Amino acid sequence: MDQLTDLKSILHSKRANIYYLEKCRVMQKDGRVLYLTEAKDEHLYWNIPIANTTAILLGTGTSITQAAVRMLASAGVLIAFSGGGGTPLLAGSEIEWLTPQSEYRPTEYVQGWLSFWFDEGKRLQVAKHFQILRINYLQSVWSKDKDLKNEGFFIDDEDITRSFSGYPDKVERARNVTELLLIEAQLTKNLYKAAVYRTKQEDFVRNYDNTDNANLFLNHGNYLAYGLAASTLWVLGIPHGFAVMHGKTRRGALVFDVADLVKDALILPWAFICAKENTTEQEFRQQILQKFTEHKALDFMFDTVKQVSLRGGAT
Repeated sequence: MDQLTDLKSILHSKRANIYYLEKCRVMQKDGRVLYLTEAKDEHLYWNIPIANTTAILLGTGTSITQAAVRMLASAGVLIAFSGGGGTPLLAGSEIEWLTPQSEYRPTEYVQGWLSFWFDEGKRLQVAKHFQILRINYLQSVWSKDKDLKNEGFFIDDEDITRSFSGYPDKVERARNVTELLLIEAQLTKNLYKAAVYRTKQEDFVRNYDNTDNANLFLNHGNYLAYGLAASTLWVLGIPHGFAVMHGKTRRGALVFDVADLVKDALILPWAFICAKENTTEQEFRQQILQKFTEHKALDFMFDTVKQVSLRGGAT
């Protein structure tokens, strides 16, 4: 029990690591979780610090042993099987995540969430609240991130300010989730235009299947955000199907709702910046994870979901 307690000593909201692995074997060895890669003349072992890891994406050419899964579960690490580059997610339980089943989780958050979820009006109010928090977070990040400013992303630039103009009022006037989704889509479209202008990616068209770097990085970054969101909901014990905006056709939609809190603020600009600089996927991933930590993205997700749950949807 002391060993399990030590593994959980780092709160999920404070954990720093998300791993994407490919062409390797994940195993347990000498009480640690390792991944094995095969070089030309030797086998190389690399340690995974499971107590400080939120999620692991297993890409092409990977395998994992039962002993490794047992140790990862004891540390509360989420596991997902994915395609190349981390997208798309392929298998799991709940949305597409293999969630640890080796510990008790609190019930107060799921009970608080369900206390309002069956009321369509309250669901809509929470969806609106998420949209306002999302914009506040974006404005906060862009106003203080020196790296973004060095790339020309200033929160008070005319085109960016115009994107936000009247947004809270539009959100408040939305009569249903469909209207809210349209308002959200228009904002993101405007932010794409601002990012394209600053990074000279004039040929960009958002398409999940396109293979240009900007689209690939947007897909990859989004799945990293989904990992944080899935971890948040799993730790708080809230099933992924109880979404407030998405979810007409996708059972895991609450993951997308929570991930949207940070995607425009962090994934969107850096996907375009890294595409302009022609970075590798690994470099892009490291940049995003650094920004997640720097701007406390996981803390923000936890705080938002906890507050809404404990207030029973009152915003």
